[in-house]
Amino acid sequence: MNTYTRLLTIAGSDSGGGAGIQADLKTFSALGGYGMSVITALTAQNTLGVRAIHSVPPEFVAQQIDAVVTDIGVDAVKIGMLFTSDIIETVAERLKFYNLRTIVLDPVMTAKSGDKLLEDSAIEALRQQLLPLAMLITPNLPEARLLLGRSIQTLDEMPDAAKALQQLGAKHVLLKGGHLDTLRSMDCLLTADGQIHWFDAPRIATKNTHGTGCTLSSAIAAYLGKGFTVAEAVKHAKDYLTGAIEHGATYTLGKGHAPVHHFYKLWRD
Repeated sequence: MNTYTRLLTIAGSDSGGGAGIQADLKTFSALGGYGMSVITALTAQNTLGVRAIHSVPPEFVAQQIDAVVTDIGVDAVKIGMLFTSDIIETVAERLKFYNLRTIVLDPVMTAKSGDKLLEDSAIEALRQQLLPLAMLITPNLPEARLLLGRSIQTLDEMPDAAKALQQLGAKHVLLKGGHLDTLRSMDCLLTADGQIHWFDAPRIATKNTHGTGCTLSSAIAAYLGKGFTVAEAVKHAKDYLTGAIEHGATYTLGKGHAPVHHFYKLWRD
């Protein structure tokens, strides 16, 4: 009998379909994995922004994790929007209980529109409870600044910032440099053995970038679940995301930031 690569996303739902749980499941499917979900929050959201957020009770978050793990099992976990400290603590407790180790943590704090997706009071819980459990964290520069409490303004500062994030407990750190004003988008990977790897990608002139962070982190989780090393998983995920942005740039959807094209390798335009 064939077996699936079992991929679990623990994140918020995006009613517009471009980010969050929806983007993660699309990514898992596009890369040949079997996607499962634990919904932490419901958002009323579209390409223009987030209208409302409804948090899921922590006990129900735990029930979702229990249901998936005890029956189907999990090869890799992607964590996105968690919203409250209570949910963070619940997720951390369940991950430890089931000894899940292949965890990609995308410390989602704001949406593309700038709307808050993590309560201010939950940042410390994220830092203390989840970072030490993660195999890899994938913060962008604004998220890294909040986690570290310091500014990161240049490419030269990124390796030291990645090391500071690693000292908070994460084994590997992918610090994304897309917010810098550089000719190409530069990401810095610090591996557990102290090696620095740089990944660069062309900047594509498009506003269709909703869900890029979710897509990248879930793609990395998909490749880790298939047995790739962290550096290999990041490379393949970056290539996939670049293609998704390029092809998504040719579409129009909504009035704001449209999503990337998750199925560009499978669909006929």
